[in-house]
Amino acid sequence: MTDPVLSELLDLALEAARRAGALLRDGRPADLGVAATKSSPIDVVTEMDIAAEKLIIGYLSDFRPDDGFLGEEGAGSPGSTGIRWVIDPLDGTVNYLYGLPTWAVSIAAELDGERVVGVVEAPMRRETYQAVLGGGAFANGEALRCRRPAPPLDQALVSTGFNYVGHVRAHQADVAQQLIPRLRDIRRGGSAAVDLCDVAAGRLDGYYERGLHPWDLAAGDLIAREAGALTGGRPGLPADGDLTVAATPGVFEPLQAALDELGAWHD
Repeated sequence: MTDPVLSELLDLALEAARRAGALLRDGRPADLGVAATKSSPIDVVTEMDIAAEKLIIGYLSDFRPDDGFLGEEGAGSPGSTGIRWVIDPLDGTVNYLYGLPTWAVSIAAELDGERVVGVVEAPMRRETYQAVLGGGAFANGEALRCRRPAPPLDQALVSTGFNYVGHVRAHQADVAQQLIPRLRDIRRGGSAAVDLCDVAAGRLDGYYERGLHPWDLAAGDLIAREAGALTGGRPGLPADGDLTVAATPGVFEPLQAALDELGAWHD
């Protein structure tokens, strides 16, 4: 990595994620409760989501006040530099609310609309994932590589997630029921960012989910791709809110085709 701008963005993302992760890990109140809801009464926001996003944006703005921001908890500004930060201050909020360890801070930087830096900080795992476009992916300084050789689909371990809107999650359950006989097994971790990093690390053969937002997948998608995984949405389309698929080559295409056949992207 020779570009000084990318080096600066990576260093800032790493430090912002580290600080937010420490705040979330060490500052979690014993009586943590729901501060607000989003798409449904079970799609929750805690006071810690809000505090972590405020910390991240404040830190990044100190160094790059003219950049744009897109954050899950409401931050949004276009900026004037061509660089936009895409932030999920706490991916896996329900896990965090219940004291489960699978949650993460996700920060990506885009340059003229292209993702160029991604950082996922998973404090309870003591793992920091990072990637720069064209520079590979790493966890705690060790190079990541998705699982090779790829197994056949019927021996693949695949993770997914479920929406918080009732009729959407019911359809997702139907898709999973039809898909699971075609796989080794399905996992449900509760954090899209962590699932994408687990694909990058070779802990999963694949991952799919409907209904993700840009902040859910921005950093993890880059990390997975830089580790050699393939990512996308419906066949021929990029990952988006309709469908996100990430998998090791050899699993990606049959998994994507199966999901398209089962209508995973619509009710």
